[in-house]
Amino acid sequence: MKRNHPVPNNETFAAVDLGSNSFHMIVCRYSHGTLQVEDRLREMVRLSEGFSDSRLLADAAQQRALACLERFEQRLRGVAQVHVVGTNTLRCARNAAAFLTKAEHALGQSIEIISGVEEARLIYLGVANSADTDQQQRLVIDIGGGSTELIIGHGFAPQRMESLHMGCVSISQRFFADGVISSNALHSANIAARMELEPIASGYRQLGWGAAIGTSGTIKAIQCALHLQQPDTDGITLDTLHHLRDHMLAVGAINKLDFKGLSAQRTALLPGGTMILLAAFEALSIERMRFSDSALREGVIHDQLNRVHHKDIRERSVESLAHRYHIDKNHAKNVTNTAILCVDQLLHTWHLDGKQSRRWLTWGAQLHEIGLDIAHSQHHKHGAYIAQNCNLAGFSRQEQQLLAALIRNHRRKISNSSFKQLSTQHERYWTILLRIAILLHRSRSHEPLPPFTLQATASSLQLTFPAQWLNRHLLTRADLEQEAHYLRAIDFNLGFC
Repeated sequence: MKRNHPVPNNETFAAVDLGSNSFHMIVCRYSHGTLQVEDRLREMVRLSEGFSDSRLLADAAQQRALACLERFEQRLRGVAQVHVVGTNTLRCARNAAAFLTKAEHALGQSIEIISGVEEARLIYLGVANSADTDQQQRLVIDIGGGSTELIIGHGFAPQRMESLHMGCVSISQRFFADGVISSNALHSANIAARMELEPIASGYRQLGWGAAIGTSGTIKAIQCALHLQQPDTDGITLDTLHHLRDHMLAVGAINKLDFKGLSAQRTALLPGGTMILLAAFEALSIERMRFSDSALREGVIHDQLNRVHHKDIRERSVESLAHRYHIDKNHAKNVTNTAILCVDQLLHTWHLDGKQSRRWLTWGAQLHEIGLDIAHSQHHKHGAYIAQNCNLAGFSRQEQQLLAALIRNHRRKISNSSFKQLSTQHERYWTILLRIAILLHRSRSHEPLPPFTLQATASSLQLTFPAQWLNRHLLTRADLEQEAHYLRAIDFNLGFC
């Protein structure tokens, strides 16, 4: 894994992928221009086992997962940069929040739930950084336990990304739960996968690709099974998939399948995974696929590195969203500058992280008016909905919820439900400072603000302006009086003079 950008020598990075079927961890060290893999761990925890229509994580699955995370925690001690992501099952589970509290305690790290499209982006990033340096268009397919990601990209840039709600575990539970491999079960599984692929197939074929790459344990297991049957096979083809399907049908039962090197747990998911891949070959007219060991976790590592070197894709996502919703750039810049001026005065008093605080206040200031494109009335609510529900590359689900909460609460009465979703006191302080900065620029005047100071306690804030300034700016005084009233509702006192 070669990098073209300077990275602190001997810096360690780790990524943990909490998948529906398996948990993966990779630990890397940057040394003399190269990322060196120090360790890999994988455990099949079957988190989605028993999930089905209830959308509840089973107690047994939770216990397996927590035991695995406790083991992972030991390996992560001392690693400088750790990023943990949860995927499809944790996106869908109705009891995910309760499980995440226990999981974060077991692992000793925060866990970010990422969207399907964000998962696809990171998968492509991992594959692109390990692929040959040629610039041909690539199709990347990752079959997970509960979802399947398909990405077309060129170089390091994904051009089309989809996350389909089907995976080797979910298909296996639907069609092979009794362990019987029948013609009807294989056909039904294939049709179900084709139905998921149908809405995107035409667009993918039109865009085209030069090379098809498969990743994930499912496709690796399929390749292993194919190689055992046909050792001279070059990659995966439609013919070899048909041959594997026919072989499994002839065997007739999952417990009778015998593929050397595949565990019983992985073999049990082989019919379902094979039907998904076969459907993809048929729907997209794939001729040949090669396997890549790199996947989501490697993408997470490279995304971490990009953030360290000020190439955070989240910045680009915020800029793109601001452009799409015709944000007043000058006003956003003025609000940003004032918000940063405020927070810089309070870093010590409120024990705030300067880099994080400036970043989130900047994003909140840049996007607080995106709802105006829908309507001025309730635009803070419109903007919050947009921020929480659109695809923002680089943002986890929790980060989008934070961004939405900042936008939702930037004006008028503070929403108790939204405010309580802010997980830390730091985030609540950011909300208050963003409100103050926006208030001070309500007139959108070109007249610069005067120097002012802030003094604070844990539950109060005092703004001090030059003598007589507020008497000459009566609208600002009235706005501050109203703001003090709003903040009292959350047990926070605002004073000014």
